[in-house]
Amino acid sequence: MPAPLAVALGDPAGIGPEIVAKCWERREATGLPPFFAVGDSEALAAVWKGPIEAISEPGEAIGCFARALPLLRVAGGRRPTPGTPDLDGARNALDSLEIAVGLTRSGAAGGLVTGPVSKSQLYAIGFVHPGQTEFVAERCGVACDLVAMMLVGPDLKTVPVTVHVPIRDVPDGVTAEKIISKTRATVRGLQRQFGIEQPKIAIAGLNPHAGEDGAIGREEIDVIVPAIERLRQEGMDVMGPYPADTMFHRSARAQYDAAICMYHDQALLPIKTLYFDQGVNMTLGLPIVRTSPDHGTAFAIAGKNEAHPGAMMAAIQTAAAAAERIAQG
Repeated sequence: MPAPLAVALGDPAGIGPEIVAKCWERREATGLPPFFAVGDSEALAAVWKGPIEAISEPGEAIGCFARALPLLRVAGGRRPTPGTPDLDGARNALDSLEIAVGLTRSGAAGGLVTGPVSKSQLYAIGFVHPGQTEFVAERCGVACDLVAMMLVGPDLKTVPVTVHVPIRDVPDGVTAEKIISKTRATVRGLQRQFGIEQPKIAIAGLNPHAGEDGAIGREEIDVIVPAIERLRQEGMDVMGPYPADTMFHRSARAQYDAAICMYHDQALLPIKTLYFDQGVNMTLGLPIVRTSPDHGTAFAIAGKNEAHPGAMMAAIQTAAAAAERIAQG
């Protein structure tokens, strides 16, 4: 690793602090690289009795990582209560994210891993972005249309063209330009962060049976096929459109490196079904490495020692591998 990873704790009332602490506990057994938490020390103390060592800059994390969880402290308001989100916690989560992004952009941190946040709480304090992905993209000076949200599992990677929009608005949001932009970002990301020289990309249809030659909708004919043709003209290895209900079984997954899906659940459902405790959300198209576990705050189990750290461990491992690959050129 060129530098330790910055791990923003997310909402202090959620499971973020617990799963980050559990990752540190399992650092040797799972081969996790040095990382440091960014957030409220009270949030960690509320769910964990392990050793914490305050640091003032990321480089200190390497020296103390073997004996304690390094923490770059971001002061919160009142002591957080696990499972009970509040506005003080949302402000702390946003401040922690801001600091972690800045440290990663400066190169002081080798990559960014973000813990789960509550969007409703963030919106209540004036947060105007659809999610952390768009916030990080803005702070990195990258237009949201040029980044892609990739969901990563052990043998499956998916990218949604439209994300947090109502289903009724999806057909209008699926345009040839968006399909092309997301696919370009995906190909570049697979090359740069995964070392796949010539990625194979499968593109899903929007309608059942990929439109059945126009009998169940014309989006495939009018929008998706023209986008595929343009991508092929640019030299990309792109296939489809395929019916989404036959794209994700084992033998199908072996035929491509990533699947471009038309909407949120089409991309997230197979990942969460197959790899709920291993799924990683990775943002492609940024000048930095950014990942997060592909799950939410889970307020219902926060503070009960029931949260599984698998997805956070996978997010840390994925970020470390990508950062190392980029550093090696």
